[in-house]
Amino acid sequence: MKYLCLFIVFLSITTLHFNADAQSDLDSDELFKLARTAAFDQKDYPKAINLCNEALAKSPGYEDIRVFLGRIYTWNDLPDKAREQLGLVLQKNPKSKDALLASLDLEFWNNNSEKALEYCNAALTYYPNDEEFLLKKARILNDLKRYTETFSVLGNLLDRYPQNSDARSLMDRVKENSSQNKITLSYDYLYFDQNYNSALHNSPWNIASLSYSTRTGIGSVIGRVSYANRFSSNGLQAEIDAYPRISNVFYSYLNVGYSDDLPVFPKFRAGMSLYANLPKSFEGEVGFRYLKFSSETWIYTASLGKYIGNYWFNLRTFLVPGNTNLSQSYTLTTRYYYGEADDYISVGIGTGISPDESRSVLIERQLKLNSKKVNLGLSKIFNKRNVFIITASWFNEEQHNSPNGNQFDVGLSYQRRF
Repeated sequence: MKYLCLFIVFLSITTLHFNADAQSDLDSDELFKLARTAAFDQKDYPKAINLCNEALAKSPGYEDIRVFLGRIYTWNDLPDKAREQLGLVLQKNPKSKDALLASLDLEFWNNNSEKALEYCNAALTYYPNDEEFLLKKARILNDLKRYTETFSVLGNLLDRYPQNSDARSLMDRVKENSSQNKITLSYDYLYFDQNYNSALHNSPWNIASLSYSTRTGIGSVIGRVSYANRFSSNGLQAEIDAYPRISNVFYSYLNVGYSDDLPVFPKFRAGMSLYANLPKSFEGEVGFRYLKFSSETWIYTASLGKYIGNYWFNLRTFLVPGNTNLSQSYTLTTRYYYGEADDYISVGIGTGISPDESRSVLIERQLKLNSKKVNLGLSKIFNKRNVFIITASWFNEEQHNSPNGNQFDVGLSYQRRF
C-alpha cells in the first residue's frame, strides 16, 4: 500500500511537470487562444490572466493580448491594472482602435464619463466616421445630460448609417430632452356615418388641445388644456403629464387630468407606466389608466417595441376587467423613419378602444362591443424646431341591434421647440 501511494504521488508530480513543460512550449498565439477559452467558455478569469501574462512574457509587444488583458481586468473590477495595460498600448500606438475602445468602455462603466468622452474624441480624430465610436459618443453625451450634442451626434450617425437601430432607439429617447421647451397645438375631427342613429352621435366631434412642455432635472413635464365639442355639448379638460427618468434603463410616465364637463370628458383621469430600455433595441412598458365617468374604469396596459433598421414596431394591449368579461384592445404600430427622429410614416392596425384615442370617452359605454381600426400618419420636421403631424383613422364598431358603424378621424398637430 505504501508503494502504491508513492507511485501515485510520483505520477502526479510527473504529470504536472509534463503539463507545465507542454504549456511552456506553446507560443504566444496558442496561449492567447487558451486565455480566450478560459475567459469566455470557462469564466475562469484568474487562469486567463495568467495565460495572458505568460504570453506577454514571450511577446511583450503583442497588442491584442495586452488589450484583452486590460478587458479582463475591467470585467474583474480592477480598473487601475486595466488602465496600466491599456496605457502601455496607447503609449506605443495612440491609434490603436481596440485600446481606445477598451479605454473608453473602462471609464464609462466606472462612471467617469468625462474621461470616456476624452478617449472617444481622440478615437474620432483618427476614425472620424466610425459607426461604433459615434454611437459610443452619443451614449456618453446622453449620460452627461448634454442632450443637444447627443442629438447632433445621432443625426450625423444616422445620416451615414440609417440602418443603425441602436442609434434610432437612442434618438427616440433623447429627442424629448433635446429642447428645453415645446408648445404643441393639435386638432381632431371625428365623423360618424349614418349607421349611428343615437342622438349621442348625431354630429361630428371636434377636439382641440394646447400643451406646453418643459425639461426639468428629473425629466419632461407637460401641461395641457383640451377643448371638445361632442355629444352636442362643449367641455374643457386640464391635464399634467410627466416623464421622470429613473436611470439609463428605466423611466416612467405619470398623468393626471380633471374636467367638470361630463360626458364630454371624464371627471377625473390618471395614468402611470414604467418603461425599460432593453437590450437589442427593445423597449417594454407596463402600466395602468384610470377614467372616472359616472362610474370608475380601470385599464391596464403593456407594450413591447423594437427598432429594426429604419423601422420601429410596437405591439400594445389595453385590458379592462369587467364583472363578467375582460375587454381587450390590441394595436400593432409600425413606423418607417426616412430622416430624423421626427421624420416618419406610421401605419397601425388593431381592435378595441384605447384610452389614448380621441374617441376614448366611448370606452365606458361600449366595453362589450367589438371594434376594428386602421390609422395612418405622417410626421415631418422643418428647420430643426417645427414638427407637423397629420393622421387619418378609420374605426368600424359593433352596435346594439344596428349595423356596424364607421368612424373617421382626421388629426393635425403642430409643435414648436425653443
